Amino acid sequence: MRKIFLAMTIGLALLAAGFYHFYETDYSLRQNEHRKKLGAVYMTLNNPFYEVIDEEIRTVVENHGDILISRDPALSVEKQVEEIQGLIAGGVELIFINPVDWSNVEPALKIARAAKIPVIAIDTNVEDDSLVVCTVVSDNYSAGVQCAEHLLKNSSGGKIALLKHSQARSSIDRIAGFRDKISADKNFEIVAEAECLGQLEVAMPVMENLIKTHPEINIVMALNDPAAMGAIAALQNENLSGKVKVYGVDGVPETKEMIFSRRMTATAGQSPRQIGKIAADRAYKILNGESVEKIIKLPTKLLSAENISAADLDSWD
Repeated sequence: MRKIFLAMTIGLALLAAGFYHFYETDYSLRQNEHRKKLGAVYMTLNNPFYEVIDEEIRTVVENHGDILISRDPALSVEKQVEEIQGLIAGGVELIFINPVDWSNVEPALKIARAAKIPVIAIDTNVEDDSLVVCTVVSDNYSAGVQCAEHLLKNSSGGKIALLKHSQARSSIDRIAGFRDKISADKNFEIVAEAECLGQLEVAMPVMENLIKTHPEINIVMALNDPAAMGAIAALQNENLSGKVKVYGVDGVPETKEMIFSRRMTATAGQSPRQIGKIAADRAYKILNGESVEKIIKLPTKLLSAENISAADLDSWD
C-alpha cells in the first residue's frame, strides 16, 4: 500500500511539473513577437569574404535572440533593389547593404529612408552616404598603397595590368591607391586595364585576353583575391606561372597558401570577421537609439612570403 501511495505521489509531482513547464513555455507564435528581424543584402555570396561577414553578423543577431534574413542578388543591381524592397515589406527593422553598384543602389536606399529603416553599408561605400547611418569598411585606398609599396621595394620596374570592378567603391579606392603610389616611379607602366566584377570565373578569361594582347605584362594588380586567383589560373594555362607578379586584396586562406608556395606575390589582408562583428554591434546601438560613427575604416595588413608562415594558412582574421 505504501508503495502504491509513493508511486501516486511521484506521478502527481511529475504531472504538476509538466503542467508548470507547459505554462512556463509559450508554444504559440507569441514567443516570436519580440524578436527583431534584420536584413542583409550582399552584392554576391559567391565569395567567401561575404560568407564570413554574414556568419559574424548572424552570430551576433542570433545571440540577441533575433533573426537575420540574408539575400544574394548575384551581382544584379536590379535584383538587389528588389531584395531590399522585399525586406522592407517583410518588416525588417534594419538593413545591412553591400552594394552591387555604389551609385545605382540609391533608389532602394531612399525607399528605406522613407520607411524609417536604418541602413548600414558594409565592405564598400555608397555614393550618397547621407542615405546610410553608418559605413564599415577596410581602408581600401591604403590596401592598394600597400601592394604598390611592396612592388616598389621588390622590383625595379615592369608592365602592369589592372583587374577592376568599377561599380564597387572599394575596388575604385584600391586601384586608386595602387595607381597613385606606383605613378611616382617611371620605371613602371600600366599597359592594360579590364573589368572583371571581382569574380574568379570572369577574371580568368579576361586575363587570358590581356596576355594575348599585351604579352609584355609581368605584374597584375587585382582588386581582390578571387580576381587574383583567376589571373593566376590564366597565367598557369599560358605557362607563365611564377613569371608574373600577382597582387590582390582580401587575405583568404587559399591565397595565403598561394603566397606561401610562391604562386602569388602578396595580398592586402582584410578582416571580414571584424567587419561583421563591428557592423552588427553598431546595428544594435542604432536600434537602441544610440549614436554611432558615420564611417569606420579598418586597417589592412600586407601579407607576403616574407611574413606568412605555415601556421597562418588556415585562418582568416
